[in-house]
Amino acid sequence: MSEDLLYQLAITFIEKVGPVKAKQLISYCGSVRAVFEATKKSLLKIPGIGPIMAEHICNKTALKQAEKELRFIEKAGVQTFFYLDQNYPERLKPFPDAPVMLYFKGDTILNTERVIAIVGTRTPSKVGIANCEQLLEQIRPFQPLIVSGLAYGVDICAHRKCIDLGIPNVGVLGHGLQRIYPATHRGVAEKMIENGGLLTEFHSKTLPDREHFPMRNRIIAAMCDALIVIETNVKGGSVISAKLANGYNKDVFAFPGRVNDTKSKGCNMLIKSHQASLIETVNDLVYVMRWNKEKKPTVIQKQLFYDLGEDEKYIVDLLRQEESLHIDQLMFATKKTNSEMVALLLEMEFSGILKSLPGKHYMLII
Repeated sequence: MSEDLLYQLAITFIEKVGPVKAKQLISYCGSVRAVFEATKKSLLKIPGIGPIMAEHICNKTALKQAEKELRFIEKAGVQTFFYLDQNYPERLKPFPDAPVMLYFKGDTILNTERVIAIVGTRTPSKVGIANCEQLLEQIRPFQPLIVSGLAYGVDICAHRKCIDLGIPNVGVLGHGLQRIYPATHRGVAEKMIENGGLLTEFHSKTLPDREHFPMRNRIIAAMCDALIVIETNVKGGSVISAKLANGYNKDVFAFPGRVNDTKSKGCNMLIKSHQASLIETVNDLVYVMRWNKEKKPTVIQKQLFYDLGEDEKYIVDLLRQEESLHIDQLMFATKKTNSEMVALLLEMEFSGILKSLPGKHYMLII
């Protein structure tokens, strides 16, 4: 483990410093190590940093806590993903509230071509369980990474079915990796580590407190291409996850249900209010996400700038400033959903304006 990792861990232990403030500190100081080498006087010049927070940084308490965390990481075989690292989830990285540090125990790549989140009620019906299992059977040929929360109900149903089918799946936790919650899911969690894994932003000893699970949900919503709601009540946590996903410009899908069925009211509401697309089979997902659209050979032809629409012009401007950009960076900048962005980029590629690179990156060629 590098010395840099110690400082990366330490910044997450500074009291009252969340992801936004931590990134601000690093930006102003130039590096995470420089944050801890800065004087109190220089820290006070940073906007939003008061005497108490500056004192927390200078007294080195966070570094001592980080040393203990580092020992746990080494002993438990935990991987760490700092937000500036290449292996940090690319779909999550563009958002200001994305965690500075993620802890991962498992055996899969998080930056795969397709990532789908599955959420739902903790008490699904037989129909809900059947819909979840059938969807995963149908989605298997597309080789996605499935993300859920290891909770009771739909979450654990999705994880178990993924294990049966050999689909890589990741559980995002609302606590540290020193425990599994609920404890009854430990056996499933251990199997997930073999083809998938467990992901969290929380330090190893963090307890599964109630306020941690909405924070967990934002990671599930942000690191996917699309979020699918199987069953939920109107006030269910899955509705919150769906709204978070909409806020992150992700595609959201929901299975419809009977009008008077409590477990379907949340899904029906999301569909009715245009916050989710209706899904009955994987074909609905494939159509909206354009997974069935094979890329045609790119025809290189120069286009004059005035031939481009407003969206294309904006993307061209963005790509002129960078050598290449990931699709999620373009989605974040343009406020478009995954399916809208895929369609737009595909059209621009066909027109010879840009070309796709490995890992869903794009570069300009005009």
